Amino acid sequence: MRLPDTMNAMILRRQGAPLEYATLPVPQPLDGQVLVKVTACGVCRTDLHIIDGELLHPKLPLVPGHEIVGYVVHTGPGVQQLKPGDWVGVPWLGHTCGTCRYCRSGRENLCEYAVCTGYDMDGGYAAYTLAWEQFCFPLAEGLRNAAAAPLLCAGLIGYRSYRKIPVTAHRIGFYGFGAAAHLLLQLAVFEGKTVCAFTRPGDPFARTFARQAGAAWVGDSLQDPPEPLDAAIIFAAHGPLVPKALADVDRGGMVVCGGIHMSDIPSFPYDLLWQERTICSVANLKRSDGKEFLALAPRVPVKATVQLFELRQANDALDALRKGKVQGAAVLVMPDA
Repeated sequence: MRLPDTMNAMILRRQGAPLEYATLPVPQPLDGQVLVKVTACGVCRTDLHIIDGELLHPKLPLVPGHEIVGYVVHTGPGVQQLKPGDWVGVPWLGHTCGTCRYCRSGRENLCEYAVCTGYDMDGGYAAYTLAWEQFCFPLAEGLRNAAAAPLLCAGLIGYRSYRKIPVTAHRIGFYGFGAAAHLLLQLAVFEGKTVCAFTRPGDPFARTFARQAGAAWVGDSLQDPPEPLDAAIIFAAHGPLVPKALADVDRGGMVVCGGIHMSDIPSFPYDLLWQERTICSVANLKRSDGKEFLALAPRVPVKATVQLFELRQANDALDALRKGKVQGAAVLVMPDA
């Protein structure tokens, strides 16, 4: 297969500015890297945080995107397992050092020198992208499509958040009902959990979507659940939801903050934290999270609801996500050539 010399891509040149549609050289893989023909890339809320300037110091100019589905077209030196034609998913965690204290202790998601796809290195808002072989996930045949893209961040980070909750927790609250929540709700119901979905006030479409997805109770984030929760996951980037979730969980309950960015958490009375309630955050993912979730997802099966956009429409997709007008997940689809 002869590769083109150039490719189309969406570029962030300055935070706070729209992406630019541009032509770039097709990159060449370095030692341990593969060149991936992107077929689809999810539009994640983290992309918004980067583009809008809430996550600082990205590589600039930058091709965003870290929910990448595609197939290998070229391999660099040292690649041992992947070969042209292999389908892969490329996630947020693009590379780790393998030698820092976190990597050595099995906590690569906290690596001090991690390289993140679509933030520290160019991502999937392009016809082609580079990825390190050891950080790609092989994709089974049923996951080689646009609907699999949201699983690679919304699904994986959601899964890591979900697995933070004690297995004894039965009644779980999901705060913010978007890409991650609608995927993890399917897994929670599959495992016999009861999920209460909290949506943005004044958003009847999100409430309908949550009911259709299988939530046992649906209300807006100002309402109280019908009974105290065993645990809560906050998918929305809204800091005031933390004390609200603490008030909603029972004694010994856990509140998991599942986003990479959140607005400031307001002060709250100690009484909300007392009786051994806990708050924790989730950072990145480990490759073991991805392997577990991508093996489990087809058994549930976890099915993403997606709204498709062409590459040129990336700014439209981002704006729809910014305004809460995406039901499920937005995904960019690339032309064949």
